[in-house]
Amino acid sequence: MSESLAEAAPPIPSVGSKLTAEALGTFLLVFGGVGTALFASNHFTDPGSGSAVYVAVSLAFGLTVVVGVYAFGPISGGHFNPAVSLGLAAAGRLPWRDVPGYIIAQIVGGLIASTLLVLIGLFGPDGWLTGAQDAGFASNGWDEFSPGGFGMWAAIIIEVILTAIFLFVILGTTHKLRPTPFAGLAIGLTLALIHLISIPVDNTSVNPARSIAAAVYGGVGPLSQLWVFLVFPIVGALIAGFAYKTLLDGTKKV
Repeated sequence: MSESLAEAAPPIPSVGSKLTAEALGTFLLVFGGVGTALFASNHFTDPGSGSAVYVAVSLAFGLTVVVGVYAFGPISGGHFNPAVSLGLAAAGRLPWRDVPGYIIAQIVGGLIASTLLVLIGLFGPDGWLTGAQDAGFASNGWDEFSPGGFGMWAAIIIEVILTAIFLFVILGTTHKLRPTPFAGLAIGLTLALIHLISIPVDNTSVNPARSIAAAVYGGVGPLSQLWVFLVFPIVGALIAGFAYKTLLDGTKKV
């Protein structure tokens, strides 16, 4: 009986497959989301342009997650975000020993994506790449690097709140005992909503890998503010992970 059950069990993806899937998914997210911010309009290279691009950028980030979750989620779980991996570990959904490898793969995937965006920019119109980098390369930030001029504490508060909300949605829609149909779509739409709320505040992080990928090409200013977008999305994710496990993950015998 045990042998037949073992034969029927689906094969488990290897560690290498999982890390490759995380790198590819994060690559897609950064290339699609940051690429849209940089190429689809001149908002991030011309401070005087309109704010309609917020919708396009928000949808781009949401769509990349939808596509990535369905393409790579069956292999790695579809995190594409160090904060998500840490929040899932806090909720008991991911072994803590797997977290470092996931985070490294996500950061590498994001950096490859932003590097290729720079490479494309090298062959763009005269001055395009310099202008994009002078404008921060779609990096996250506050004060002069905030589209709406919001301060540091606004960025801290909104990153904690929105990352926590993102984790609650992920944990709720992917629960093994009560899964939600089209969970990937719900997660992607949530990320799009998050961007609609917070792009004017700090260009929206909720993802340290995305923030690192843009900041390394955004100049000294975005790099000096990067710590906020490393620390506080993780704080929000850990709060949500521990809270979900404690408050919402209970069951009872029928």
